[in-house]
Formats: sequence, structure tokens, C-alpha cells
Amino acid sequence: MKKNRSAVLIILCFVVAGVVPGAIAGQGRVVLSGESRGMAFRVEQVAFGLGIPWAMAFLSPAEIIFTERNGKVGLLYPGTGKVKRMKGRIPRIRHGGQGGLLDVAVPGNYRPGDWIYFTYSRESGGKGVTTLARARRDNTMLKDWEDIVVTRSASDSKVHYGSRIAFDTHGHVYFSVGDRGVRPSAQDLLSHAGSILRVNPDGSVPGDNPFLGRKNSLPEIFSFGHRNPQGIVFDSAGNRLWAIEHGPRGGDEINLILPGRNYGWPVISYGKEYWGPVRVGEGTHKKGMEQPIKYYDPSIAPGSLLLYSGTAFPEWQGNLMAGALKLLHLNRLDVDAKGNIVSEERLLEPLGVRIRALAQSTEGWIYFSSDDGRIFRIRPDDR
Repeated sequence: MKKNRSAVLIILCFVVAGVVPGAIAGQGRVVLSGESRGMAFRVEQVAFGLGIPWAMAFLSPAEIIFTERNGKVGLLYPGTGKVKRMKGRIPRIRHGGQGGLLDVAVPGNYRPGDWIYFTYSRESGGKGVTTLARARRDNTMLKDWEDIVVTRSASDSKVHYGSRIAFDTHGHVYFSVGDRGVRPSAQDLLSHAGSILRVNPDGSVPGDNPFLGRKNSLPEIFSFGHRNPQGIVFDSAGNRLWAIEHGPRGGDEINLILPGRNYGWPVISYGKEYWGPVRVGEGTHKKGMEQPIKYYDPSIAPGSLLLYSGTAFPEWQGNLMAGALKLLHLNRLDVDAKGNIVSEERLLEPLGVRIRALAQSTEGWIYFSSDDGRIFRIRPDDR
């Protein structure tokens, strides 16, 4: 009885302090070891007992901000495994299906007090829309929240919101919007659905956006014809934007995103219809529509994308990493100087988790979250 009372008191102390106790218990526990390209690594569990940690971003070498799809925001201290909940004004989230509080991201030059960017699904006229927002952080408080782009993507559907955020080196913000379960929207330039958008940090439209000033087009659109991009990353060395998106039954795609280009959905696809063994649309090619750099058949169900630039794993430098939600692995891709994918490796399959979010630390370690409420890290195994 005394032991039980002590345990309850310890848990209450953590709750009063705003700390999630489960995160501490899992700190640093090795759950898997492996090797890739001659480099030994180990996977450590850093935190557990969370919701669905949909996104992560480093605010400093010692702090990770993360979102949960149910609308919560937390701070993870990777050195100790402690988690603190953030408070403050967070708008009502349209949580259900694939919607909720989605991405969180900061530009590479982020400093304390700067804007932190979020995407989430918001109620609009009884329907759901993908929204880009920003807020500032004051200790464990979020303040000055503002929605800066409420997209024209309204749908009754609970699927295909996107949405990931990336920053280029010229001060632009990119974010992805899925087709919202309404396929023709991806070819409609008067809808943001099925597009990757580019805006300035305050949500205004850059003067060189490809559809700015064109009739029957929304000026925020940078590319269109996408199904559900849940990973985008800007390669500053190559000055190029990568995206990975869900196909239907097969046909997940990795694309190099170019301004004004049409990526084909739902007119062309390498995937099949859910109701039968037939291709979606008109086939796999059509003039005026882009081909993917790589497609997956069967689908891996990609949930994120990272361009590895660290020194901890030198043989991975310049590689793309994608979390797989269906085939339960970390997908590693070798990319050559011209942007061609020359090889693929599937890591962490024995772990058996749906890998949702990816982030890289200053040490070059890779942090990832899983849909069962855990956060892990991959680090060199030098034991």
C-alpha cells in the first residue's frame, strides 16, 4: 500500500509540473540495433504515452516542439526524455479522420521569439479546410496565434488534408494541401486542394508565384495535380523542393516540384482504383503532366520526408528519408547530383511501427515518431 501511495504521489508531482511521466520512463532504452552502408546504429525510445505525434521541430538543440493530431502541443527535452504540455490560445481543431493539428515547423534561422508555423484542419462553413497558422512561444505558452492562409479546400470528407511545411532560402513558406477526397479539385486552379502553395512569412503572395495575375487561378498555388502530399523538404544545396505523396492502391510518388507544373492527379497515376484492378484515370503518362522521380507499387504510405545533412552518418548525407505508415519502415533513398534516385533501402522493419514524423538534431541523429504514441531516435552505435 505504501509503495502504491508513493507511486501516486510521484505521478501527481509530474502532472502538477506539466510533465508527462511516461516520457521519462522510456528515456534512452535501446529497442533495435542495425547497420546501413557499413555504419552501425541503434534506435532508442525517448518518449511514449503520447497521442499521435504528427510533427516535430527542433527549437534548440535541447528542445523539440511536437504536435499531436488531437490538437495538443508539447515540448520534448531529448536529453532527459521529459515532456511538457504547451498552453495558450490554440484554435478549435476539426479533429477526425485524417484531420487535426498537423505540421509544426521553423525556418533554419529560427531564434527564440520568432514565429513557429503550424498547419491544421479548421472548420469553415461546416466543412474542413487545411490552414496555415503561426504563433510565438513564451516558455510553455503559445501566444499571438494567427491563421495566415485559410485555404479554399472545403470538403465534407475527413481525408487528404496534407499537410507539411518547408522553407526555402529566400524567405518563402511552402505547404501542401491534399485533394480533400474530391479528385477533380487537384486539377482546378480555383481550388487550393491538391496543391503545394508558396507564400511569404506573413501569408501574402510572392511577386514571382507562377499563377499570380492569371485569370481563373489562385495566386498561392505553386504546383498542382497532387493527391495527398505528406512530406515536403527544401534542398538548399541543390535549390530544389522535394515532395512525397500518397497514391491510391499503389502509386505513391516522389516528385521534384517545379513552379507552375501539373503533377497529373487524378488524370494520370501509377496506382489502381480501390474498387478493382484498373488504373486510375487515363494511364501513367500524358503530355503536359509531370512524371515522378520515383513511384512505389505497392504503396508504402509515406507520412514524412527528410533530407539528411548530418555528420553522424556520413554515408547518408544528401539522402532522402521517408517514414512509411503502411509497410512499417524508414525508407532511405540515395540521390545523385542531378536529382535522380539511384538506390533504396528499407530500415527499421523489425520495429514494426507506423513512422509518422522525422526530424534531425544538431548531432546528426534522426528523431522519429510513431502512431502508437512514441518518439525514438537513431544514433551511431559506438558502444
